[in-house]
Amino acid sequence: MTELPRKAVTRTAKLATLPLGFAGRTALGFGRRVGGRPAELVAAEVQARTAEQLFKVLGELKGGAMKFGQAMSIFEAALPEEIAGPYRATLTKLQDAAPPMPAKTVHAVLAAELGTQWRRKFRSFDDVPAAAASIGQVHRAVWKDGREVAVKVQYPGAGQALLSDLAQVSRVARVSAGWIPGIDIKPIMEELQRRAREELDYTLEAEAQSGFHEAFDGDPDFAIPAVVTHAEHVIVSEWLDGTPLSRIIADGSPQERDRVAGLYLEFLLAGPQRAGLLHADPHPGNFRLTPDGRLGVLDYGAVNRLPDGLPEHMGRLLARALAGDDEAVVAGLREDGFIKPSIAVDGPVLLTYLEPFLEPARGETFRFTRKFLRDLFGHINDPRRPQWGVGLKLNLPPQYLLIHRVWLGGIGVLCQIEGEVSARAVLSKHLPGFADDPDLD
Repeated sequence: MTELPRKAVTRTAKLATLPLGFAGRTALGFGRRVGGRPAELVAAEVQARTAEQLFKVLGELKGGAMKFGQAMSIFEAALPEEIAGPYRATLTKLQDAAPPMPAKTVHAVLAAELGTQWRRKFRSFDDVPAAAASIGQVHRAVWKDGREVAVKVQYPGAGQALLSDLAQVSRVARVSAGWIPGIDIKPIMEELQRRAREELDYTLEAEAQSGFHEAFDGDPDFAIPAVVTHAEHVIVSEWLDGTPLSRIIADGSPQERDRVAGLYLEFLLAGPQRAGLLHADPHPGNFRLTPDGRLGVLDYGAVNRLPDGLPEHMGRLLARALAGDDEAVVAGLREDGFIKPSIAVDGPVLLTYLEPFLEPARGETFRFTRKFLRDLFGHINDPRRPQWGVGLKLNLPPQYLLIHRVWLGGIGVLCQIEGEVSARAVLSKHLPGFADDPDLD
């Protein structure tokens, strides 16, 4: 891998190759069709090459560009199969298999972070990375006491790259959000940048991982690896074996899908209650099914610190929405800052807009599917429907940024898994205020 591009102009130029490359391949494909090749074959070739370039460019850029690719990998379930199919495997690779950095670069980071005699801390160290993602890659090793460990090493320049990408996104967002009346974009982008700086500090990540490990230690359903040692840009944790969630998504049995989907939802909601922490990076690359049937959870860089658990107001508002109390929902959203004082929102239309998001909590069980996510996106984006445009009137308070990320990302992953879960029971167990509403009985 060449050196990670750090300058904004260089990164912007690389990102520009995506649409330009697609245009070039489309023109070439048109030429081949004129030459007599079948349209279906030409289209498949164009899609395959575009997908490969997507992986190459976003993987090389790392930082915010790659995180965008990871987000795309979550929501590909919302796309029609004929569009999503060629890109699914490629986007999935961005979850845990980005192009790696050279061994000599890894050794330099370890020497700077763990000392020049860093090799004495290990019995062995594998120079070939086991996984590589947006701001760091993981190597398998054996610690000096004989434990198998995962060594997470941050890419040199990853911080500058990530913050550069976010600065560009922020500038574009502030301009483009001007036509969205309901949203106040500046505090959202400021919060996003604060969270990104936290994610770059592996000391904070190690503290969060240790908090989760302590809260879930000995749990029969969840496995959180313990932190062995850490520095600002390196974390050494106990190694966690297991089947990647992406593989279960690809070819898991119905029983595996149901079990994993239930555990996945439970972990996301249980973290704030048990550890005072919300795991805020829900993409599949961070989860695996261990040989003893537990859900193993990795990567604690993106974490929302919630010492009092999830806001109780969330549970009460969800209960009121399920009960059809549009006035209480509008009033509650105004109180929390989701609806600005200057914005008028029709209560019944708002509940119509929210209905697909409420559906999983209406019955005893619910099966998340790719069709459900496609229908959801169609429901909120179809201009022919009366609820269209409601989303443009809603704001996102900065304190809800990571909660919102987990909510939407979690739905996307559950729809990839296509498992049946007892969503209502899990909400009642872990979401404060939800089970207290008498209208839910």
